Amino acid sequence: MSAEVGDLAPDFELNDQHGAPIRLSALRGETVLLVFYPLAFSNVCHRELDDLISLDLPDVRVLTVSVDSMFAHRAWADQEGYEFALLSDFWPHGEVARAYGVLDEDKGLALRGTFVIDGEGVIRWKIVNPIGQARDVTEYRQVLSHI
Repeated sequence: MSAEVGDLAPDFELNDQHGAPIRLSALRGETVLLVFYPLAFSNVCHRELDDLISLDLPDVRVLTVSVDSMFAHRAWADQEGYEFALLSDFWPHGEVARAYGVLDEDKGLALRGTFVIDGEGVIRWKIVNPIGQARDVTEYRQVLSHI
């Protein structure tokens, strides 16, 4: 199963790097950039998250998700200065990535899936890249300017 453009985004609640729960449906009224990535501390993921910071998206709530633990996310956020939410899809392992159709079941890691969700909770854009292929984050700004 895969979440598609035009679908209501599957709701979830995950803890961020500080242990605070974040529920997607509680963010209605905001545009959300939902970014799945394989693992914290990996080179490609590091570049992609650094690129997110450089986009400077003040009217967009950025949520990133991986199967790493909350503790790994906290260490990575502290080390890199990430202030956006790094959400832990650790247990049940990959449940949210699976709901969005971006869990590589064989590897137990999320693919590089990105979803733009509008204020009504509807998926307006998505792209999914394989684990080893970085996304072109400049596309985000183009897409978000039309939401």
